[in-house]
Amino acid sequence: MTDTTPTSPAASAGTPPGPTVAVVGGGIAGLAAAWEMATAPGVGRVIVLESSDRLGGRIQSAEFGGREIPLAADAFVARRPEAVELCRDLGLADELIAPGARTAGLWSGGRLHQLPDGLALGVPTRIGPLARSGILSVAGLGRMAADLATAPWTGAVTDEDAAIGPLVARRLGREVVEKLADPLIGGIHAGSVDTMSAAAVFPALLDAARRPGSLARNLRPTVPGADDGSPEAKDAAPVFLTLRRGLTQLVDELGRVLAGRGVELHTGWGVQEIGQRAGGGWRLSSGSGELETDAVVLALPAPAAASVVRGALPELARRLDAFSYASVTVVTLRFAADDVGRALTGTGYLVPRIGEPLLTASTFLSVKWPDLARPGDVLVRVSAGRHGDDRAAALDDDDLVARATHELTPALGLAGKPLESTVTRFPDAFPQYEVGHLGRVEALERAAAQAGGLALAGAVLRGVGIPACIGGGRRAARLALAGVGTAPAR
Repeated sequence: MTDTTPTSPAASAGTPPGPTVAVVGGGIAGLAAAWEMATAPGVGRVIVLESSDRLGGRIQSAEFGGREIPLAADAFVARRPEAVELCRDLGLADELIAPGARTAGLWSGGRLHQLPDGLALGVPTRIGPLARSGILSVAGLGRMAADLATAPWTGAVTDEDAAIGPLVARRLGREVVEKLADPLIGGIHAGSVDTMSAAAVFPALLDAARRPGSLARNLRPTVPGADDGSPEAKDAAPVFLTLRRGLTQLVDELGRVLAGRGVELHTGWGVQEIGQRAGGGWRLSSGSGELETDAVVLALPAPAAASVVRGALPELARRLDAFSYASVTVVTLRFAADDVGRALTGTGYLVPRIGEPLLTASTFLSVKWPDLARPGDVLVRVSAGRHGDDRAAALDDDDLVARATHELTPALGLAGKPLESTVTRFPDAFPQYEVGHLGRVEALERAAAQAGGLALAGAVLRGVGIPACIGGGRRAARLALAGVGTAPAR
């Protein structure tokens, strides 16, 4: 791992010519911003300041059951280019691998169902696979059939944004929302599709709802592998990718290359306050000292960013305070193979909120990633918690493991307790993209730009996934540099 022993950035000698630029936050968005700055012409010092003792943010791993396992994100969406391109730039293209399984399931009605083909981010587009899955009732399938049979008409959605849940329910029925759209889309964002912004999360849905004809049919071109409709095309293009040694390999290699390019990586240096200098630029203060810099990228969660800027930029802090977050807890369990009574196929399964289960999803880690498989045991990871549901946060680790095991038992046919467990908590980690989110983000970015040489990055803006955070970090770097005249914003 890259050496990031805590040091004072003010102690660095031999400052190169050009403006000093700082990135506050060493998660993947912050590291991507530093990567962009390190390759920009005319930049002097590039400094990354991370409050914790490690880089990578929620990309982290740990030794568990004699192997290194991911504790949070274990893959990224392959169709978005930012993460793949960064891996290639770092020389990691040959290390990219796809999951060992492609299908996923849904726990509904006391049994596991395979998710049907033809889903566009949880919204069904074909009735045949949906009917064969057994997920919907006859009445639910009837609503889907009615949408497919609809005559061309002008879509009722004319606003710039709408909530995903009501939009889907109006055309395909509430059952589709509760059993498919909410478990998948809501699970990704740890929130509810009933308040979630279609423009920010699923713009293709908004576009499909505005066009004449069936919503399901209009969404078909957005289904992964739908370019030519052939099974060969679908099988050839993985939906998700990771690196052979996990996503921490990306963080480690990015940190190593950044350090090799002269970027200063400082852990244990948490910025507490940012102030504007009289002659332009910024002063960053922490318990470890102060640093003067010309441009800053704040790659922090909104509450932390608001705390940092509140004294100097109260209006920006007010806008940052407007975003809400959800807490999520991840429990990783190791079971004896003989205690798992069902064959585990696919990557795992989603859990609808019907009946108020604690768990939202389960991943069969040792099936999804064959390199983690060992004879005699099975690795399973479960997630709990979403916006408005903090039950997992209120349970201690032992009670949480017991509850997770109880809810897993019917789905996995468990006959014993876990051999080993680990609990990882992510408080206030998932920003909620409520209706009007993109407008709030644009106003937020304008407020930051008016300060000069300041830009924002991170999951709160335009995407919670790794590719979106990488792209957002690089964009923030360009905006910050443009504010001090060293690079054009694009």
